[in-house]
Amino acid sequence: MSANIVKEYTNGEITVVWKPNTCIHSEKCWRGLGTVFNPKGKPWINVEGASTNEIIAQVETCPSGALSWYRNSEGKPSQESISAETQVEITDNGPLLVHGTIELQHPNGTKERREKTTALCRCGMSGSKPYCDGSHRKNNWTAD
Repeated sequence: MSANIVKEYTNGEITVVWKPNTCIHSEKCWRGLGTVFNPKGKPWINVEGASTNEIIAQVETCPSGALSWYRNSEGKPSQESISAETQVEITDNGPLLVHGTIELQHPNGTKERREKTTALCRCGMSGSKPYCDGSHRKNNWTAD
């Protein structure tokens, strides 16, 4: 799956943005708000399934940053509006979560800018390295 795929879903008030290659399949979205996020549905995001505030609250729990949102009246967030502060969170038996704007340089020399939260593989089993794809859970990996 290409790292640049971005899908957007709107209810007229907000737009939910999904970056599938960033998703670590934590299941927080659909377990928290199954009326909006249904992995078996087509499309899998139904922004008419809950109130705008409920959707915003659920999207904010996304640990990888694969889901984000913006108010349509304000337009897409500009690069300048993103905080320069960066934090790294070590999750229990999961990925490294990098919060903030970073630039990754790949072995082939290409550079990629990532915003908000980036989940980096810590187990070495991901099929989309350097990003986490949830393989640690499927393989019962622990950080011990």
